[in-house]
Amino acid sequence: MMSVSTSRLRRKIGNAAELHSVVRSMKVLAASSVGQYEQSVRALASYYRAVELGLRVCLRGAAAPEPHERIRTVEAPIDAVVFGSDQGMVGQFNDEVAEFAVDSLAALPRRPRICAVGERVYTRLSDAGLRPASLYAVPNSVKTITPLVGQILLECEKRYSRGNTSAVHLYYNRRNTESIHGPVRQRLLPLDRTWRRNLATLRWPTGNLPEVMGSGIQTLRSLIHEYLFVSLFRACAESLASENASRLASMQRAEKNIDELLQELNVRFHRLRQSGIDEELFDIIAGFETLSKEKRVAAHSP
Repeated sequence: MMSVSTSRLRRKIGNAAELHSVVRSMKVLAASSVGQYEQSVRALASYYRAVELGLRVCLRGAAAPEPHERIRTVEAPIDAVVFGSDQGMVGQFNDEVAEFAVDSLAALPRRPRICAVGERVYTRLSDAGLRPASLYAVPNSVKTITPLVGQILLECEKRYSRGNTSAVHLYYNRRNTESIHGPVRQRLLPLDRTWRRNLATLRWPTGNLPEVMGSGIQTLRSLIHEYLFVSLFRACAESLASENASRLASMQRAEKNIDELLQELNVRFHRLRQSGIDEELFDIIAGFETLSKEKRVAAHSP
């Protein structure tokens, strides 16, 4: 009976050890991915600032850029891009951004057309009654963010240029100091007067007077395209950094639980094994005493 129990515990310990190894590997991978995506976000910061400053110069005294500032009809729908995950083991990552998007979109004047990045967030939005019109796979590296952003940007600009949308909103999770991450919203389009006023508040970093070389309209269009591209790229990279940070936290909790389970199983195993050894020793002692008693009785018998 003891051998059966110890063998069962030994198998459980072996399975827990294998799971511990898998969790540790996933934790290392998640930690590496967090660093990769956070580095890409930091690298984008300077370029994003340069694009904004370039737009500030181009828009100084210029007419409103087309087609992004065109007045839309009241019936024009609103587009929303929600970034989530394809894989699980990320805690409340998808639930939080989906709930935030649902509450925010409910306050808009018209029902939005939603684009979901990630199967998990697609399911959460569908369960909430906001079935996305399109679904994109989540990039698995920094290099694969660019093709995704290109597809989304192309679709948004096509719809916007045809007058099929009045605004584009981005919803994604961003790393913060208070917790692992938190959902945020960014209005990508339109580039209207409010956007231009905010841009005008940027302070020029030097005392030199900037000027636009070449065609001002062509430069403006190029900078607007870069602004939209970098905004989408940054949102995706920040979402991926948050996703992997959530997965890292989940793996750390799982590793702690497995460590505790292994400790408990090992204690039970050694206790059971010691109990079995004690029983065998007691049996040997009892047998020895019985044998000795029989010998003494035999020795005193006539």
